[in-house]
Amino acid sequence: MKITIETIPHRLQRIPGQVGDWTFDGEGNISVRVSDMGDWRYIAAVAVHELVEALLCRRDDVSQEEVDRFDLGYRGDGEAGDDRSAPYARQHCFATAVERMLIAAMGLSWSDYAAAVEALP
Repeated sequence: MKITIETIPHRLQRIPGQVGDWTFDGEGNISVRVSDMGDWRYIAAVAVHELVEALLCRRDDVSQEEVDRFDLGYRGDGEAGDDRSAPYARQHCFATAVERMLIAAMGLSWSDYAAAVEALP
């Protein structure tokens, strides 16, 4: 398995409004794309979240297509994965816990990090 992580301009995200995204190719390789937030630590935290979420979805047979369909149709408040009806809600919540631990381990403020994510155009 090959795992690729890249930083991209926010406007080039595959799903508008998302700061991170993952996809699988036909061979099971994972590609993670993270919006550039100007701070490598924030970018790394999003990348780790996306990778954990993708790995857990793969383990639990939640397809990228199911996740994409839910994300593209989501009209609620906040992140789509936080919605209990998301097909990947459990995987997303676990990935968020890992993300929060990483932010804390780097001595960063979760609220500052969240503000940086929200500040993206």
